[in-house]
Amino acid sequence: MTQSVTCPDSSHQNLSCLLYGPGNVDFEDRPMPQIEDPYDVIVNISYTGVCGSDVHFWKHGGYARKVSELQPLVMGHEASGIVHTVGPAVTQLKPGDRVAIEPGFSCRRCKYCKAGRYNLCPSMKFAADPPSTHGTLSQFFKIPEDFAYKIPDSLSLEEAVLVEPLSVAVHGARLADLRPGLKVLVQGSGTIGLLTAAVAKAYGARDVFITDINKDKLDFAKDYLGCPTFFPNLASTPEENAAIFQEEMNLNDGVDVVMECTGVEASAQTGIFVLAAGGVLVQTGLGKPMQALPLHAMCEKEIVIKTAFRYASGDYEVALELLGSGKVCVSSLISSIVPFVKAPEAWEKTMNGDGIKNLIQGVKGA
Repeated sequence: MTQSVTCPDSSHQNLSCLLYGPGNVDFEDRPMPQIEDPYDVIVNISYTGVCGSDVHFWKHGGYARKVSELQPLVMGHEASGIVHTVGPAVTQLKPGDRVAIEPGFSCRRCKYCKAGRYNLCPSMKFAADPPSTHGTLSQFFKIPEDFAYKIPDSLSLEEAVLVEPLSVAVHGARLADLRPGLKVLVQGSGTIGLLTAAVAKAYGARDVFITDINKDKLDFAKDYLGCPTFFPNLASTPEENAAIFQEEMNLNDGVDVVMECTGVEASAQTGIFVLAAGGVLVQTGLGKPMQALPLHAMCEKEIVIKTAFRYASGDYEVALELLGSGKVCVSSLISSIVPFVKAPEAWEKTMNGDGIKNLIQGVKGA
């Protein structure tokens, strides 16, 4: 992929990584964020993680709203850092505290926010969302106090980056009402799939299975989780793959819960056929806008389909408890750490399927 990258000089105030279009990055000095609201916190970013949306921006410039040379965007939303400055009303954090960042700031006033479903807030400002909501790939990033979570001493700043995707997994698990004794199939062994399976195990699921069409990722999943894995036959129909899976795993009645983390139509269909009567499928992976579902099979088994979007009230706290208690471990998911001024290398690694979670070091490590 053609890349256009401008590297900065050694002096800067708030060095930032801006995307101007597909493959076009510039490192620029932006104004230092200022305390405007008494509850503001300014964080010195330590690490930013790379996910599939970053790759899409790097390759295509965005989704419906795209970056441009006239409206470039600071990238990044999975991040950790050290508190630099706090507003006069901040009581839970102080300079020097190590924090994980929740990158979506809701209005707190709409009916969704008041109901605890602030992930559905129509006024949500999510980091690295064009045209004007910049992300975490800066030396300093401003955030409301209640969206910065102090991390336990046992957790490194590198590991704290994964609180964000772990919260996605927790949100799906809570929607599925995961509890001890259930049989769970997780579809997809990327970061979200692996963490979803890890959460299912932490919640006491009796059996956790994981599928993917990438054998290397399945091998990693088996080592990381100790779960039975399944490689679908791409020449078979979803219904046929469901039958093969049930036979191989000795599941006459199917599974109680399917956590679909790929967004692929055939995968969702397979999950529906694998579900036991009365089972639940939670769709976490985002795929094509329109997909076909086997309604007849769904109605016959009276299954429940729930959709998940990011995370909401309490999910970050649960994710931090899982990490702090050691019930979920994420250190082995970190595949590489690149210097700040080589951020495109991390996007390229992820785009090429190299590793699980690639990190970009903060400016001080550049």
